[in-house]
Amino acid sequence: MAALEHPLKAEIEAVRAAILASDAAITERIKWKAPSFVHSGDDRVTFRLAPKGIFQVILHRGAKVKDSKGFAFEDDSALVEWLAPDRGVVTLPDAKTAKAKKAALVKLVGRWMKATAT
Repeated sequence: MAALEHPLKAEIEAVRAAILASDAAITERIKWKAPSFVHSGDDRVTFRLAPKGIFQVILHRGAKVKDSKGFAFEDDSALVEWLAPDRGVVTLPDAKTAKAKKAALVKLVGRWMKATAT
């Protein structure tokens, strides 16, 4: 993160810190040159730091494809664009949006971690 050059670096660092502080069971590693957050031994949430200046948060169930039959996640956040029942993207296109949605995003990540840990 120290070498990251991104127009939303401050917002990325703030969201990263908030996610890590939200639950002691969440750990972090670097995946695809960006922070990836781990719960119960599997990556569950990964940042996508697009070079065009947007910041995306990818919700997933790990690196290996899992059968999504029977998996359901109740999304009341209205933040996620769902690509599959178990894969979604939150796009934060600018600093104002990132700041405004940080608390809701951290809450969403916590719920996602718990839902996908089983």
